[in-house]
Amino acid sequence: MNTYFIWIINRHIILVFLSIISSVDLSAQNPDVVFTFHVRGVYDSKITLLTPGHLGYYEQFREIQTIRNGETTRIVIPKDFLPGEFIVRFDYKVKETSTPYPSEKFIFINDQDLELWVNPVYCNNLDSTYFQKNESENTMFAMFSEENTRRKEKLGLLQNFLMNYDDQKSLFYQEGIKEYEQRRQAYNQWLTEYHQKDKKLFVSILYQFEYVPQIPWTGTETDRIISLINHYFDFIDFNNPLIVKFSDLNKWMDNYVNLFGQLSTTTALRDSLIPEAGRTAIEKAKEGHPLVYGWMVDYFFRGFESNIITSGMKILEPYLNDPNCLTTKRLEINRRLEGMKTLLPGTKAPDITLKDPEGNPFNLYSYTPPCNYILLLFWSAGCSHCLETVDNLYPWQQQKENQRKINIVAVGLDETDTDIMKWRDKIRAFPAWKHFGEPKGVSSKVANDFYVLSTPVMILLNSKTKEIVAIPNTLQELIRAVQ
Repeated sequence: MNTYFIWIINRHIILVFLSIISSVDLSAQNPDVVFTFHVRGVYDSKITLLTPGHLGYYEQFREIQTIRNGETTRIVIPKDFLPGEFIVRFDYKVKETSTPYPSEKFIFINDQDLELWVNPVYCNNLDSTYFQKNESENTMFAMFSEENTRRKEKLGLLQNFLMNYDDQKSLFYQEGIKEYEQRRQAYNQWLTEYHQKDKKLFVSILYQFEYVPQIPWTGTETDRIISLINHYFDFIDFNNPLIVKFSDLNKWMDNYVNLFGQLSTTTALRDSLIPEAGRTAIEKAKEGHPLVYGWMVDYFFRGFESNIITSGMKILEPYLNDPNCLTTKRLEINRRLEGMKTLLPGTKAPDITLKDPEGNPFNLYSYTPPCNYILLLFWSAGCSHCLETVDNLYPWQQQKENQRKINIVAVGLDETDTDIMKWRDKIRAFPAWKHFGEPKGVSSKVANDFYVLSTPVMILLNSKTKEIVAIPNTLQELIRAVQ
């Protein structure tokens, strides 16, 4: 079995994403919607309505500080946000003296006023939480999900059997293939009929993510993966701009990229295959709605940037000048491409003028430590991958032979008060480094000068000339660069 490449955000994205929906009117036919809550079963609760931002992030939209047991409250949702996928978060107290406890419920809102009777403790239990009798979007989606789970479970059992059966030449295995294919076609037909039945509903868009493409069971595992890749987009409607309003699109695309990851047995192969995944998906989306086209470019920009795949970043350049590509990341992508052209080994690093936490001034070009290298480390205390990096980097750098080789200048790019406090606490564990904090984060001058869009970023300099020696992505790459 090939090693899986996990397409996740393993670097801290510290940009605030703008909603891709904001520049295009997708809700001209929808009126404002009134969402009424009847709360029971708890002492009181705060209610927060979260709306999806770009690429799967949820942002606070409306908040009701306190509603008590037996009370009713309302939230008006402007038509500009509709139709949409939302999260209702309850921070409830069972007793007056209780500590608030959170619970969440996903909901879909189209053009229908909603009325929800809810016990926040059991907000996803149909016996304790329910909408008015004529509610359509959430009711129909619950019915679809229940039936879909039942049907797909049966298909999955047969699929697992075929994947794990050893004798592919046996008659029993061949009969299993026929049975699977009949069930797969019947399942896809059921999806088509269900979508046709519910086509007026916003949630029916989600059904297309469930289609199962054909699998060549008589081939190798690699053959099966390649076939899935080649047919992954067969059932998706990129012409429908409302598709970008679902967080499931982000998850669905993650699964697509992970198929390429299963073929990636080395980092070099990953850096070749994943960009190809991006190019293929973007070209498919390019044939659809400009909003979906732009979303796809943004999706791969985030992935390439977060996973440090510079070869992938280059494939985005041709799409930036296409007026049909409604990307929200044009400036960021251009900035990253410019950085890739500007910050190269052998070039002089931009100068840095900062103050440390005690207010002492620092100038990079005046800093001449008695070692061969300076490592500029841009990081964030609110970033798990950054914390992993610094926790591994510090003990390595503190080894005597490495202290003579390299000094660390660490620039914290935390922006929120909470993360800045984490940064102040964390740097106490690294007293040998020079620490500087930039509360403007990636909007700061130093981040702009070094084209830092996300963290961590390491830039290795010659300590005397301040020329860039290397831009290592990992500690292992750094170790090789200073040997």
